[in-house]
Amino acid sequence: MDAINEVHVSEPGLVVVDVAAADDETAFAFHTALAARWATTSVERTTRDAGQPGVRLRCYLDLRQPMDAPAVL
Repeated sequence: MDAINEVHVSEPGLVVVDVAAADDETAFAFHTALAARWATTSVERTTRDAGQPGVRLRCYLDLRQPMDAPAVL
């Protein structure tokens, strides 16, 4: 994955989440659970590392946003 850009963690409450999962469905399900609770960036695809099992996904969370929805995790 690319290096974390300094702006993504420039203030308290900003989080970079790197997900490693067995498949796309699992990675997107985890992102959906995060997005139900916090403001997140959208994700459209996962990446695969050559010769490595599974998929990877990166998203960005803003924990400073109000938590209106109940936890789904």
